[in-house]
Amino acid sequence: MQQQLHQVFAALGEPNRLAVIHLLRDQPRRPADIADALSLSRPLTSRHLRVLRKSGLIEEKTLEDDARGRVYQLQQETFSQLHDWIEQLESFWNDQLQAFKQHAETKSKKANKKKKSARRTRK
Repeated sequence: MQQQLHQVFAALGEPNRLAVIHLLRDQPRRPADIADALSLSRPLTSRHLRVLRKSGLIEEKTLEDDARGRVYQLQQETFSQLHDWIEQLESFWNDQLQAFKQHAETKSKKANKKKKSARRTRK
């Protein structure tokens, strides 16, 4: 999982590849359509698609009516795994923040009790 996350974040860290992901959210697309939409050369688009495919973010499908035709679409499983990983991190930090909040509130209550006690002693 660690290696796959590294590949996913490396792939998404490049603006053109992230733009490909945004395009594919709407619908599967042919490589030429992706290149045209992003104003990229065909070879450059091909390289970006290869990186995204190797990272597991997209998959290539062959068209039923044209064996040479290919379309790319998002790979749901990888995005689900990424979502699960982010949820785990979020849960961890929520737990940490809740524990910190309880600690801070406890310290604050103790400090307030000491102040009240000190005021009563002075009177």
